[in-house]
Amino acid sequence: MDLIDGPEDAIPGNTPEFTVSDLSGAVKRTLEGEFGRVRVRGEVGRVVIARTGHMYFDLKDDRAVIAGVSWKGQVARMKVRPEEGMEVIATGRLTTFAPQSKYQLQVESIEPAGAGALMAMLEARRKALAAEGLFDAGRKRRLPYLPRVVGVVTSPQGAVIRDILHRLSDRFGVHVLVWPVAVQGQGCAPQVAQAIEGFNALAPGGPIPRPDVLIVARGGGSIEDLWGFNEEIVVRAAAASDIPLISAVGHETDTTLIDHASDQRAPTPTAAAEIAVPVQADLVAHVSNLNARLVRGGAQSVALRRQRLRDVGRALPRPENLLAPAMQRFDQWAERVPGSLRAALQSKRQELRGAAAGLRPTALNTQIARGRERLDGQSARADRAALARLDSLGTRLASLERLRQSLGYPATLQRGYAVVRDDAGEVVTSATRAGQANALQVEFRDGTLDVMAGKRPKSGKGTKPKPEQGSLF
Repeated sequence: MDLIDGPEDAIPGNTPEFTVSDLSGAVKRTLEGEFGRVRVRGEVGRVVIARTGHMYFDLKDDRAVIAGVSWKGQVARMKVRPEEGMEVIATGRLTTFAPQSKYQLQVESIEPAGAGALMAMLEARRKALAAEGLFDAGRKRRLPYLPRVVGVVTSPQGAVIRDILHRLSDRFGVHVLVWPVAVQGQGCAPQVAQAIEGFNALAPGGPIPRPDVLIVARGGGSIEDLWGFNEEIVVRAAAASDIPLISAVGHETDTTLIDHASDQRAPTPTAAAEIAVPVQADLVAHVSNLNARLVRGGAQSVALRRQRLRDVGRALPRPENLLAPAMQRFDQWAERVPGSLRAALQSKRQELRGAAAGLRPTALNTQIARGRERLDGQSARADRAALARLDSLGTRLASLERLRQSLGYPATLQRGYAVVRDDAGEVVTSATRAGQANALQVEFRDGTLDVMAGKRPKSGKGTKPKPEQGSLF
């Protein structure tokens, strides 16, 4: 029989021939048979989530790299989703991928390689979100003192929701809205973020009442169980909530990133219910106490003011002492009033009698006759005065008329004078103006004469002007 490991120039006669697929299948069976189920520790490299939901990533150390793949169902069951740079322990089966002639690890579950690695990643995420200001104290809102509607984001099963509802009903009767979510696993983070955003999207006064405060609650668990509340989408939704939010995730020693972004952290879900609403009995007692203090304060204030009024009243004179002089004067005037009234009545009665005596017909006729005589006398005197006034005025008027006639220009014309007027009817009183007129009118005592105007004679020093041919006369 020929040996396969013979000389290179030997031609084996019984060496089997494999197809590519046969050889790839043989390698696959050998590899899967030798490494049926393994746990691999390494650092997560590149992570890719396909549209189908499958996840592809690399596991590496300082000398080698192994490709890893997790199917959609396996990804959904993972408590912690791998991120680049995380050190993890992956559990799965080693297999091959024939189309690319490579082997890969089909990962069923992933867990952090110790709590230290997971906490380191958590701390890095916390610092990154804190640098954005999502955890600043100035962003936190005050919780309402007495909310009417409380929104609870938690799982509808389990003791958490029952504890919250029981404590709310014991403390104060408020309306509770529960948004059911998964509080663990891959669906936890997106569902919690969607619930917070959904409560904030409710319109005030709508058919579904908008909560006045939100409680995000979950029971205790490991860091992997609580990891959904460390996801970035949950932290951003809590920081962006317009409704004040109370985080109650885990026990008092558990701390998640939503605790930093919430407006107030409660150590337990039951404590969150106690923070959200006050105790009704305590409110009633407090109001009763305030009412009692108000009554006592009012009574004490009235008593103090009454005592102060008494103290001030002691320094004032007694009312009867203040009113005594006025009362005495009143009594004196009251005694005088009847006599004064009688005297006034008697005086008015006498005046009435005197006036009534003057109203007799005989007396009235006598007064009328006397008045008529006075009126006649006054009328005669007025007539005489008017006639005398008229005579005086007539005499004065006649005297003025004689003066007018003696001083008027017609009388002057009778004495040989004449009046010269120009063609416009204006009186001409100078030779210069007469020479400038086109025609003149001369009025004499017995008539008027129209003449033509001539030239003005020239005159020199020491000589008298001589009339020239064509003068007025």
